[in-house]
Amino acid sequence: MSLQAITKTFDIGDGRTITIETGKLAKQAHGSVVVRMGDTMLLATVVSNKDAKDGVDFMPLTVEYQEKYASVGRFPGGFFKREARPSEYEILIARLVDRALRPLFPGDYHADTQVQINLISADKEILPDALAGLAASAALAVSDIPFGGPISEARVARVDGKFIINPKRSDLEKADFDIILAATMDNIMMVEGEMQEASEADMVEAIKLGHEAIKVQCQAQLDLAAEVAKGNPKREYSHEENDDELKAKIFEATYEKAKAVALQGNPSKEARKEGFKAVIDEFTATLSEEEAEEKAALIGKYYHDAEKKAVRDAILEKGIRLDGRALDEVRPIWTEIDYLPAAHGSAIFTRGETQSLTTVTLGSKMDAQMIDGAMIEGENTFLLHYNFPSFSTGEARPNRGTSRREVGHGNLAMRALKAMLPGADQNPYTLRVVSDILESNGSSSMATVCAGSMALMDAGVKMKKPVAGIAMGLIADGERFAVLSDILGDEDHLGDMDFKVAGTVDGITAVQMDIKVDGLSYDVLAQALEQARKGRLHILGEMVKSITAPREDYKPHAPRIVQIKIAKEFIGAVIGPGGKIIQEIQRETGAEVMIEEVGEFGVVDIASANKASIDQALARIKAITAVPEVGEVYKGKVKSIMPFGAFVEILPGKDGLLHISEIAWRRLEKVEDELKEGQELDVKLIEVDQKSGKLRLSRKVLLPKPEQQN
Repeated sequence: MSLQAITKTFDIGDGRTITIETGKLAKQAHGSVVVRMGDTMLLATVVSNKDAKDGVDFMPLTVEYQEKYASVGRFPGGFFKREARPSEYEILIARLVDRALRPLFPGDYHADTQVQINLISADKEILPDALAGLAASAALAVSDIPFGGPISEARVARVDGKFIINPKRSDLEKADFDIILAATMDNIMMVEGEMQEASEADMVEAIKLGHEAIKVQCQAQLDLAAEVAKGNPKREYSHEENDDELKAKIFEATYEKAKAVALQGNPSKEARKEGFKAVIDEFTATLSEEEAEEKAALIGKYYHDAEKKAVRDAILEKGIRLDGRALDEVRPIWTEIDYLPAAHGSAIFTRGETQSLTTVTLGSKMDAQMIDGAMIEGENTFLLHYNFPSFSTGEARPNRGTSRREVGHGNLAMRALKAMLPGADQNPYTLRVVSDILESNGSSSMATVCAGSMALMDAGVKMKKPVAGIAMGLIADGERFAVLSDILGDEDHLGDMDFKVAGTVDGITAVQMDIKVDGLSYDVLAQALEQARKGRLHILGEMVKSITAPREDYKPHAPRIVQIKIAKEFIGAVIGPGGKIIQEIQRETGAEVMIEEVGEFGVVDIASANKASIDQALARIKAITAVPEVGEVYKGKVKSIMPFGAFVEILPGKDGLLHISEIAWRRLEKVEDELKEGQELDVKLIEVDQKSGKLRLSRKVLLPKPEQQN
């Protein structure tokens, strides 16, 4: 017996189709779908508790994404041979979906909600990341969970000058522009991606194209949900208790006072915090101790709303920001390089109350990160790690492991810098950039981009151009709006958009945008991008006060890597039986030697902080791979003596015959009269046998010829 599933199929615009199916798998979940494109299939489920936990005043949403190794017919690595904690790639996809879904749940819905997306079948040419948002939203659409969607995601890439929706994996490898965006039928919700110095106009064009594709996907979800009984109507809930009288009372008592604090334009976060706190403390003092304690949660919530409106109105009406800046003004910047003497490269970037101390470490191929995911395998030679300790915001909280936020911010900064790294021919290193955020008040990921660019140049990495980043914000109320450059943490929290843009003087290299308001027009988006461009140029101008171009050379204590190519047939000779030769070279010279077969060549990397050890290892390898040339003189070593001559090693592993007649001009009765084993001597290669490849040597031609006696 086969269950009858409900399906909807639609064309993505180029003849390829996507199918959404529900009613066959995971029926005890509150909503479940299978999304299929080609052989790639995602199972998405959603479950939400009926009631909220006591004291919860936020949306407790969890989004998980996992790629099953069976989906590609592979075993997981590691000892246990099963899927374990999510990889960074899986975390990043889950974050993309979370950021698109979270703003669309009702503001008063506080039940624990879990969205799980599993890759259950994989087509190597169809990447699942751009389908995860569609799957999650479709699962919500067919459930009874209240949700303001549907949404969907689409990848837009530019290949050979043409924008493509959800390109094949092989096409994406050739792309110079790659973004994933999420949207509803009417509004853009999220954009993230990387590009090779794209223009602001390119960005707007790509977003418009992606949104048109998403509208088709949203309509398919609406059509599917209309046929699912349990999805209609949505559940009723009551997760909040409100006191309208108290709300009005708090607003009346605090709004103008909070607005006055906002209009002071105090650049100190702590001073502003104390000012706003004094307003609510003054109001709370008018209540009885019992009422203040009983209604503490509601008082905090209603004052937050009043403070938010006060700050937003101050910006919209007066054009005055919390710290007193103009709308397009960037906070004061100071920078410094080479702060850490023992690091291979370091930089400090401070913008207002946000500070990044960033280091660069140069490593060899042995330090590359091995990637063993279900869909993605290989190695990564550029790592960027972002750390956000609690002291950076003056808080005392445990620092337990890397958070998803840290993974996401690090990935954004990595994508921003990656496009400007030199090619492998100019950079044989594995690079690790680490940004430690020492202070934070908005836009620490963009501070990481700036500090990372400077630290790489301080390390001597031949960056094509410096890269800077800026975070833009938006305050919108009907027809009124204000675009804010270099937003504070409070402006991010109270605003309607967080739009991070990184790039060079010539274009954008990475973006990340989260929008919390309906109806953002493309004109406002274009204004934000142009304002971001001007801010980015200003920041780059501040960065060049510390460093204008990469150092001419690496630091004295940094490892040096010399890279040479050898003929493919010599790879085995350099490695030796069981690795004997290469291990001997490393042991005797102190250099690290790595060899990799690339096409018709072996690429050899020799690494050491000591130039002499590199030179020794290089000479050994060149000797092994050298091709004997007739007419060349070699310093050889007698390996064995025979009645008819001696075998002399002129290159590692290459012996030639020095016939008894070629040892000296005089006639020898025995070879031992002139030579002994282990003796070093100069010999000339006089012949290479064309058939056997055997080498004939002569010593006497290098000796003075005695004069003939009468």
